[in-house]
Amino acid sequence: MAIHPSILNLLPLILVVISLSSSARITPSISSFHRSKPLRKTGHQLIKDLNLHPNLDINIVKSYNGSSYLDQELKVTQSGIVEKRLSLSVLGDPGATVHDLAQHAGYYRIAHTVDARMFYFFFESRKAKTDPVVIWLTGGPGCSSELALFYENGPFKVTSNLSLVWNDYGWDKVSNLIYVDQPTGTGFSYSSSDQDIRHDETGVSNDLYFFLQAFFKAHPDYVNNDFYITGESYAGHYIPAFASRVNQGNKNKEGIHINLKGFGIGNGLTDPGIQYKAYTDYALANRLISQSDYAQINQQIPDCEEAIKECGTTGTTTCMMALEICQQIFEDILDITGNINYYDIRKQCEGSLCYDFSNMENFLSESSVKTALGVPSNIDFVSCSDTVHEAMLNDWMRDLEVGIPELLEQGIELLVYAGEYDLICNWLGNSRWVDAMVWSGQKQFLAASNVSFVVGGKQAGVMKNYGPLTFLKVLNAGHMVPMDQPVAALQMLQLWTTGKLTSK
Repeated sequence: MAIHPSILNLLPLILVVISLSSSARITPSISSFHRSKPLRKTGHQLIKDLNLHPNLDINIVKSYNGSSYLDQELKVTQSGIVEKRLSLSVLGDPGATVHDLAQHAGYYRIAHTVDARMFYFFFESRKAKTDPVVIWLTGGPGCSSELALFYENGPFKVTSNLSLVWNDYGWDKVSNLIYVDQPTGTGFSYSSSDQDIRHDETGVSNDLYFFLQAFFKAHPDYVNNDFYITGESYAGHYIPAFASRVNQGNKNKEGIHINLKGFGIGNGLTDPGIQYKAYTDYALANRLISQSDYAQINQQIPDCEEAIKECGTTGTTTCMMALEICQQIFEDILDITGNINYYDIRKQCEGSLCYDFSNMENFLSESSVKTALGVPSNIDFVSCSDTVHEAMLNDWMRDLEVGIPELLEQGIELLVYAGEYDLICNWLGNSRWVDAMVWSGQKQFLAASNVSFVVGGKQAGVMKNYGPLTFLKVLNAGHMVPMDQPVAALQMLQLWTTGKLTSK
């Protein structure tokens, strides 16, 4: 599940956690709650814990003069999309003729914003141009999707000497793949106005919808392909909202019809009301805490439940209170577990680092790489933005499950998968919100049998499916399933997008 300043989706999915001092205790009444508790770690420090060191906190370029590469090219691109064909040197055998593949990096000037420009990568499938179009969203909130591109499921990976090598298990082997830096200010996305900083899912999903409209206008060859939304961690919020926005646009005939077939959430935060309460159960089952610890920490659950109820789905300041109150549950577990890697409980964090993503950051900061990608020289790569993260905090405790049943009823498929060793967005909390979701197939889904997900003749997961809904617990994986189990993740995607990831 996900949280803030103590951790979170700072990585591919990445989710940073908002943490409170270990001595803080929640008050018995929400009405008497005061935000006076000191943070044990800031989001900025947590970024450093992942060995990320962005030069800027957010790409809001006040000195922007309106004469960027993007504006110069807009004269010839009616859609607002500007792209450059990738000319990066990649080592190894891609299994396809690279020169025959459409691989681009580009910007989209987001409609209905003051001055926001969304950066993205597009990789044509190494197998067939007719393969599904899959978009990937990394969480944080506030972390670049390049984290997933270079460390999880992208076409290539970055090495210690800042070279690129082909990824044998990149998702572009079975899909046309898009990575987007969002919300505004993340990665290479930028604006000249603070007004373009997003604070909720309405703003985020509208920006993504307008981008898709522009993308398919610029690439009509892919319009009729099946379309899937995927992502990780805090994208458990982004993805359902985005899927609903696409569905709404299709219904209202707002523009190009997008052939939405499904949406997949990996180790995500979707229904905090259920997922936060699963922390102690998961921690106890994995022997991270004792029975007495369990009983003591669980005393905080009623206050957490009340706070979440106050928050509802509005994203108001009561949601900030709910976050700080419920976060203490997670914080107390961390106080007991010590230096555990909360993304993968099999591991300890070495020093202050749980992962090292600095190679990606160093690679994308090179001027030659920025030039190759068409990034303006005055735009820095912001791997994770604490400002974007902070701006979304009122959104954190909102329940994003509420819009999913409508999509299921229309036959739009949902895949929820989770690595078994992730604590932050653990499989138990994810399975519980999926089970609790009220829709016409709920009873049949609950009655469905668990079956083995087999990869290469070996069990790689445990799966349950009914109709358009599938839940998959991935074995021997933490928060970032495509990084920990790349073969299984690629097979999962291929089977799911071809209608074969079922228990039958």
